[in-house]
Amino acid sequence: MLTRRRFLTRATAASAAVLAPRAGLAQDDAPRVLRAAASRAQIAPPGYPETALWTFDGSLPGPELRFMQGDRLRLDVVNDIPQPTSVHWHGIRIDNAMDGVPGLTQRPIAPGETFAYDFALPDAGTYWYHSHAQSVEQVERGLYGPLIVEEPDAPEVDADIVLLLDDIRLDQGGEVAEPFDSGFDRSHAGRIGNVVLTNGQTAFSQEVRQGDRLRLRLINAANARIFELGLQGLDAMVVALDGMPLAAPEPAAERLVLAPAQRIDLIADVIAGNGEDAFVIHYDRDGGYAQATFPVSAGTAAARAPVSALPPNPDFPITLAGARTATLLMEGGAMRGLSGAMFNGERRDGRSLAEAGMFWALNGVVGRTVTPLIEAALGETVRIGMANDTAFAHAMHLHGMHFSEVRADGSLGPLRDTLLMAPGETREIAFTAHNPGDWLLHCHMLSHHAAGMGTFVRVT
Repeated sequence: MLTRRRFLTRATAASAAVLAPRAGLAQDDAPRVLRAAASRAQIAPPGYPETALWTFDGSLPGPELRFMQGDRLRLDVVNDIPQPTSVHWHGIRIDNAMDGVPGLTQRPIAPGETFAYDFALPDAGTYWYHSHAQSVEQVERGLYGPLIVEEPDAPEVDADIVLLLDDIRLDQGGEVAEPFDSGFDRSHAGRIGNVVLTNGQTAFSQEVRQGDRLRLRLINAANARIFELGLQGLDAMVVALDGMPLAAPEPAAERLVLAPAQRIDLIADVIAGNGEDAFVIHYDRDGGYAQATFPVSAGTAAARAPVSALPPNPDFPITLAGARTATLLMEGGAMRGLSGAMFNGERRDGRSLAEAGMFWALNGVVGRTVTPLIEAALGETVRIGMANDTAFAHAMHLHGMHFSEVRADGSLGPLRDTLLMAPGETREIAFTAHNPGDWLLHCHMLSHHAAGMGTFVRVT
């Protein structure tokens, strides 16, 4: 098996170009085509063959889709891979029929078919798109890309850089390793790759100047890896989480934790000197690695104005009093197991569930059912208390709406769409049910979702 350390020691140190932005579509433009198809890319070091992938428009990651807030996205997604697929527009508060969840919001796009996605973009921010069908395999093979919605009054920066973080598991021959339904992955931490990527590259690098102000948009597109990140040669403020602006910028912590599907927007000043490098560092169990490298050339060391808050997105105030409430208990996995959980309407013992590849339950139910976790009327507040009674972390993602964590003192945290739950942890979220439809709530460790960890909320 190709290990990460062996891969890194053989990887080249050549610079790689930043992911090129694609112009957004004006509101009245005809739909463009986004094609899911087989492609190949040189991921492994020289001496290995190119890796066979499935990608959008032939690139890893897929093309950067960049729009202005208030634009309308119109895309005809063509499926030229041998499996049914769909596209989920992660983090966008979207019409339910456009959310891209097979069996809940749309019929999957069969091989050879086309599906027309057409929806408004009400919120500025950093988002992404990815397959939501057999996603353990399809996202691993490359079916994902960044979706950026710019503010009409965007902050003034010298460069706006998307850093799409991922990992991929390659076999000794440099191909995507199979199987994708490993019982170990499904019952443990998920499918962790042995090669770490930034914008599809093992050695991402972009030149900057001393004193430059950068907007860094960090996106975790990995199947299950939790990225623990740090900065060197960069003085940064956090201005948004999961696409939603903070009320006031906050200094970046020494360690930034980015769970699968989460995003962090940073405004970072380059403080490294001419001839030095600035870095986004990825801390792993065996040390720190350069996740992104920024060679620094001569510029100015003049002080910059303080970082201002981003313009707010449309607000849906959360009123905790009188909220509808639900609880969500996460159970199962290795070292805990399941016994007597409901699966397809029947009670199953732990052995039969494992034989079916199902290892996780929410409130004693394995997999999404026809009954929602909670049903709320439009405009009501929903509070969900969540407890992780498993030995593994879970990145819980709500489609269609953003939520705030309800802190111990009753105050509300920043808006997010994905919350990382540590083993043994109990937390509570709240949101205003402002978007009608059936909205998936699931673990974004994709193997965990495939192995039973999914439900939905209904807004009527």
